[in-house]
Amino acid sequence: MAYEQEKQTALEAVKKAAKLCASVQHNLIAADTLEKKDRSPVTIADYGSQAVISTMLARELPKDALVGEEDSLELEKNTDMREKVYTLVKEQLESIDEATMIKMIDRGNQETDYQSRYWTCDPIDGTKGFLRKEQYAVALALIEDGEVKLGVLGCPNLPLDFHNPTAGNGCILYAIRGKGAFMCDLEGEDIVKITVDKLQDPSRARFAESVESAHSAHSVHAQISEALGITTEPLRIDSQGKYAAVARGDVSIYLRYPKDDVYREKIWDHAAGLIIVEEAGGTVTDIYGKALNFSLGRKLLENRGVVATNGTVHDKIIEVIGKVA
Repeated sequence: MAYEQEKQTALEAVKKAAKLCASVQHNLIAADTLEKKDRSPVTIADYGSQAVISTMLARELPKDALVGEEDSLELEKNTDMREKVYTLVKEQLESIDEATMIKMIDRGNQETDYQSRYWTCDPIDGTKGFLRKEQYAVALALIEDGEVKLGVLGCPNLPLDFHNPTAGNGCILYAIRGKGAFMCDLEGEDIVKITVDKLQDPSRARFAESVESAHSAHSVHAQISEALGITTEPLRIDSQGKYAAVARGDVSIYLRYPKDDVYREKIWDHAAGLIIVEEAGGTVTDIYGKALNFSLGRKLLENRGVVATNGTVHDKIIEVIGKVA
């Protein structure tokens, strides 16, 4: 099967990175971490997660470039933090040495041909959710010629079923272009195919949006909801877990309307989620209905905001955005 090696490598990398992140969240975040504005736990997990993903890609697919969010500058200045990161990485990759770990982190910041083939990763998407011990994701995607070909989302805290609290938490979602979207547990087992919902009446839809109003314009979202006749409260969760919610049919719409005219989305915040929603039968564009362009660099320079839907309500959402916003 096409992209089989890439899929297996990406799944294993995200699985190990998610284990590292879960270990940090459970062991290094104290009750007053947010109160003290202590970001060190998420910084440690960010570095460790990117080191694991970068190393596994380099071992299995050495010719492929990686675009990551982190560089090792802070670790070079902070010996205590570097040792903590190395201890965590070594738990997942026994044979790695510290110098290689630093090299692998910095591998995500090399010059890249964005119009060719590259991977992009967000080692922890949803940092505030991570610090609150709520939702976050480990995101990894393969892009060729500006199109996302494969995506994996590791969501260690995501409910398996928002309507059934007893179903448990934690899953990995993944998709290959043209092959559908799937969900499995954090060990890569119990694989099930996932699809978006079939809702056609926008007034009965439910939004997913960011917890933090700083990330998107909640007031504009409310206006759009009102214009559509939506009365259901939005599902507010951090990270690309919102894409997962659309892909599984938990919600019909994920809207990220930009706070201003200047900001442009980062590629690693959307690549994996996009393909998972699309392969589950949904649609992802910017707020104007334009396809997201991943060939221009580390940001989606030609796009503003993001709209992900089940597909059937997409055109209506774009139409209402044009009138309201």
